[in-house]
Amino acid sequence: MALSSMTGFARSHDACGTYAFEWELRSVNAKGFDLRMRLPPGWDAVEPVARKRATELLARGTVYANLTVKRTDAGPVIRVNDDVLASVMKVAADLAAKLAAPPPTVDGILSIKGVLELSEPDDTEAERQAAETAILKAFEQALAALIQMRQREGVSLQQILGSRLDEIAVLAKRADAAPGRQADAVRAKLSEQIATLLESSERFDPDRLHQEAILIAAKADIREELDRIASHVAQARELLGKGGAVGRRLDFLAQEFNREVNTTCSKSNDLELTSIGLEMKNVVEQFREQVQNLE
Repeated sequence: MALSSMTGFARSHDACGTYAFEWELRSVNAKGFDLRMRLPPGWDAVEPVARKRATELLARGTVYANLTVKRTDAGPVIRVNDDVLASVMKVAADLAAKLAAPPPTVDGILSIKGVLELSEPDDTEAERQAAETAILKAFEQALAALIQMRQREGVSLQQILGSRLDEIAVLAKRADAAPGRQADAVRAKLSEQIATLLESSERFDPDRLHQEAILIAAKADIREELDRIASHVAQARELLGKGGAVGRRLDFLAQEFNREVNTTCSKSNDLELTSIGLEMKNVVEQFREQVQNLE
């Protein structure tokens, strides 16, 4: 299964009967999945079906779906609001009787707000159902195009993340082979630390000296951290190969990478190992930033 980005854009348009319509879909990064639909008045019936379909196909990302609908070959219908007209005529008659004014003209009456109403022409139930079906089909097309775009970006992200994992693996090998981790270097460091302890007191407890030596040796050992980094690299590569909605799991691994690299830097006992650790930390951060874009 292919990897998918959470960002994408798609558009579809079609017509059915006297209706022309267009869908515009845009998706951005998010922790979960959220579909935000903007529909014209009177077309709410398509929302539950469209929402259900999007939920079935997408796992993460905020998707903005905008629908526009226009009538193509039918002009607006002008209707007279009889209730408003009756009220206007009654008021006009009362004023004419009181003020001896001439009767109102037709154009004067029609210019009063509310007497005339503009509305879309009525359609049959069959026409409306056919239009709704066509609109949902167009939504399916736009959704498929959005998924394709997200998958194309997912291919690029997979290559980038694979390269970052390769860099982390190389740096981990360099850290493992660093001169500061060799037995002679560790022994020299211990000797230096022990000499410092002996200088601080002429009557130093041998048991405490032994304990301090063990602590220094343990602090200098990053074998456990390097093993966990190698394990995380293997797990991340497996997830990239598996594909699908693996963004959350890779994000968790990125956090684990960061934790192990920080520990490695804190245990470092020479400049080269510290430099390697900082370089690895930078690559891990780049890995984490790219993982944020994955579904």
